[in-house]
Amino acid sequence: MIPAAFEYHAPRSVADAVKLLGQLGPEAKLLAGGHSLLPMMKLRFAQPTHLIDLGRVGELRGIAQSGNEIRIGAMTTEHELLASKLLAEKLPLLVEGAGTIADPQVRYKGTIGGDISHGDPGNDHPALMIALDASFVLFGPRGERVVPADGFFVGLYATQLEADEILTQIRIPLPAPGSGWSYQKLKRKTGDFATAATAVMLQMKGRTVGKVAIALTNAGPTALKARDAEIWLIGKELDEANLTEAARRAVQIASPAADQRGDADYKRAMCGEMTRRALQTALARAKG
Repeated sequence: MIPAAFEYHAPRSVADAVKLLGQLGPEAKLLAGGHSLLPMMKLRFAQPTHLIDLGRVGELRGIAQSGNEIRIGAMTTEHELLASKLLAEKLPLLVEGAGTIADPQVRYKGTIGGDISHGDPGNDHPALMIALDASFVLFGPRGERVVPADGFFVGLYATQLEADEILTQIRIPLPAPGSGWSYQKLKRKTGDFATAATAVMLQMKGRTVGKVAIALTNAGPTALKARDAEIWLIGKELDEANLTEAARRAVQIASPAADQRGDADYKRAMCGEMTRRALQTALARAKG
């Protein structure tokens, strides 16, 4: 189908984009990579009368280290994440996760900020951001605020991002040296959303777990942080029995919706299996 008629705007700065949002009101939509919004417009599920394209706002791109954190512009593409030597060295979990998103054609246009802002529980970046303890810089007419990823996603396609704000930057603290990581994703075919997926960051203290973050993709209306499993693992070895119990505790928070990828029971079981695999792989990569 062909989208309904709309007016096109191409601001050159974040300030101009925010000004347009304020002037045009709720009938305006931001365009990042377009892989979520444009299909909805073609189906007439979304009919904005104004489209604000962020593609020419240069300050929204880039990857750099600032002190003990990595800062990523919201319009940075998935392909740019994958090609970054800095990320490969400092944040390999993010690179691994980006490599599972859709296909190369989509990754050349899809952006990290668009993925996060959309609030789709099937998108991969929300769980990756929670596992990496990321924060998001939001800019609007009242100025700038920084919001932790854990708590930013509040419901199905709902986030803390206000209608007159723009996600401008992602900030991720550098993991401790020797940390292990893994993003395990089950999907039916290349380009598909996850049936279930788990992101893990792990620090070992000798033979036992010193610190761990576990986040689930497509296991509920938002990405989910498996806090009970994380707390339970601290101070324990990652042997078979403890892996099984951690996976069981992670599954307890899952409430997936049945769809063409499987029924709810199957998806919950796969949440557990992806958690087990992610912990095993992170352990193999950790240098405790």
